[in-house]
Amino acid sequence: MKSCRCRVRGRVQGVWFRKFTQKVAEKLGVYGWVRNLPDGSVEIEATFQTGEQERAFLEAIRQGPPLARVDGLEIQEIENHHSGDFRILP
Repeated sequence: MKSCRCRVRGRVQGVWFRKFTQKVAEKLGVYGWVRNLPDGSVEIEATFQTGEQERAFLEAIRQGPPLARVDGLEIQEIENHHSGDFRILP
């Protein structure tokens, strides 16, 4: 298993980005969470069971939902491993 923390910048708040991320994660079987940050970016922690899951998830995040505009995506590998579901945090 591999986990990462992502920071997504651009027009990513107020455009259903968190719900989009949750739906993609659930479809792919990815665990973790997503939340808005005070600076207008979105933070994601995700755990992948396969490389294909990781590639598909990150590609979807780079695109975002129709109203979003992703200007930057920072990805950092982390040690935390999530299980269960994919949550939207406040």
